[in-house]
Amino acid sequence: VTMHQEESMEKEPVASPPQAQPQAQQPLRIGGVHLKIVGEGLGILQDYSAKLELTCTQEQAACRVCFHEGSKKIFEIKVREVSHVYQAGSTLVFLRVSQGSAVITLESQNDTSQLIGHLYSHLSPGHRKLKKQSVFSLRTEEASAKQYFQFYGYLSQQQNMMQDYVRTATYQSAVLQNTTDFQDKVVLDVGAGTGILSFFAIQAGARKVYAIEASSMAVHCLELVRNNRFGDKMVVIAGKLEEIDIPEKIDVIISEPMGYMLFNERMLESFIHARKWLKPGGKMYPTQGILFCAPFTDDALYMEQLSKANFWYQQSFYGVDLCSLRSAAMEEYLRQPILDTFDVRLLMAQPVGHTTDFSKASETDLHKITIPLTFKLWSSGTVHGLAFWFDVAFIGGQQTVWLSTAPFQPLTHWYQIRCLLRNPIFVRAGQEMTGYVQMTANERQSYDVDIEVSVTSTGIRSVNSYDLKNPNFRYMSAAAPPPGSHHSCPTETYWDQQGHASSQTQVPQPPTAHSVAQAYSHPPGQTIIGTSEVIPLVNGGVLSPMSIAHPAHTQTVQGHGVMHTGYGIQPIPSSMGVINLGTGTQLTGSTNQILLGNPTPNNALVYQKVSQQHSQQASRLLYQPARS
Repeated sequence: VTMHQEESMEKEPVASPPQAQPQAQQPLRIGGVHLKIVGEGLGILQDYSAKLELTCTQEQAACRVCFHEGSKKIFEIKVREVSHVYQAGSTLVFLRVSQGSAVITLESQNDTSQLIGHLYSHLSPGHRKLKKQSVFSLRTEEASAKQYFQFYGYLSQQQNMMQDYVRTATYQSAVLQNTTDFQDKVVLDVGAGTGILSFFAIQAGARKVYAIEASSMAVHCLELVRNNRFGDKMVVIAGKLEEIDIPEKIDVIISEPMGYMLFNERMLESFIHARKWLKPGGKMYPTQGILFCAPFTDDALYMEQLSKANFWYQQSFYGVDLCSLRSAAMEEYLRQPILDTFDVRLLMAQPVGHTTDFSKASETDLHKITIPLTFKLWSSGTVHGLAFWFDVAFIGGQQTVWLSTAPFQPLTHWYQIRCLLRNPIFVRAGQEMTGYVQMTANERQSYDVDIEVSVTSTGIRSVNSYDLKNPNFRYMSAAAPPPGSHHSCPTETYWDQQGHASSQTQVPQPPTAHSVAQAYSHPPGQTIIGTSEVIPLVNGGVLSPMSIAHPAHTQTVQGHGVMHTGYGIQPIPSSMGVINLGTGTQLTGSTNQILLGNPTPNNALVYQKVSQQHSQQASRLLYQPARS
């Protein structure tokens, strides 16, 4: 459906042909039904734990839905309008009642279809064919939508996202670092799931939060609201965002709408659609997203994909010749994006970024996305494909917070995406590679991806197309360093770093803390640290060779070190002599001497001079809080 057609549908109501008065059908009977009555305050007014029998009888202008336990009538609902009926997931139906809502859980999708069909056929004959379709329905295949909402209706899938520490902690941090955006404000949570982002908004002082959830997870969200006593601040609305209404304007829209390659699942369009309720100057969390792309080399991955197709190169598989399908299998495997993580050293050029501003972009901007590519290759080798990842920014009134899925950042449940070229290209350092990535939205809530790259100086070109809906989930693989990256004996280097030799002859003693003043008072050629005080960095930090001069004598930073602080890779300025190491911190560069710690009286600062003959080895790492 074109946008012009959609606009016409908005302006012209769909006419309904004259309908004969429907004849009453036989009452519908469904067994094994569970019923809950939920009040306006989101509390459960009545929970009928026993399995009930539901009967639905069509009357002149309504449908009477009765619930029986044996011969005893438990509850009765008179449904007069289709708008009072909503299906959530495959086995949940909501009916509006005077007290609030009746939540009906059925045993099978077939039972649900029968009940919905019975109600619709009487209350609105021809309703499914003649009703005005929502923007979501126009862009989405029905089968895809059912599978999508069923998937997110499982607690196990919600758990997978919630226990992604980087994702969840970054969202909470972004909200709590910008409390002025939420204090006494009205917030809309798009695709709320369990409502975790809504709860963060309440923690930041939100006056009211509307949590929109179209899957059956809405029931679990409602339970968490009730159990955490947030019923006076949080309203759970079961339905698709494009098909519900909000009774007031919104100050902040919060959501986690990102998919693989940022745009997969097309939930970003719903996130943008929600701006119709946003007040002028209202906030979007996240505010913008950047999709990054860079060429990579990985012979092992390319050979792994090709070897899969060799299965079909069998002339006698249980007596059957499979060879005629090998070409089709090869085509399918090369069209699969690879979902995994990789060593950043496999990249062959600086990435190109494509930015989308969620506070300004329209839904149609995401229907076809074209990203021009220009890379200056910094190493020689074979380009096997393009790697993709994304960063999103929460630009708040007080602080900007970034969430990154980059390969040099802590791993998230998004991993990274790699698309293999049909024909890899050999390149030399210094050459220029150009091309484009085109992403075309489809009705399966995903994208068809086309890539073309070529080397400017030689004209060598490679193209391929990909089905983002069908990735190869390879993410259980470990990120291995590229071959040829070791420039010293790996075994000797490893045991030197571990202090293996000294551990054989000395009994380790508890490390001693030293104050900043003590460490600063010694000349850079001496050390106050004994070998028994060498211990590894805690909290998963990683130390690779790094060169920094002692701050008490010079402010010069030697080498080309970089510091990873958790907010991105940044060059170490010449004025910095102290590096604070925390969870996930990494230092890389060339080695001369190391200085680390928090320059306060309450924390130890420990360093060790690295001699010239060991300058190619990683220095020992020492760390101990003074107050412990």
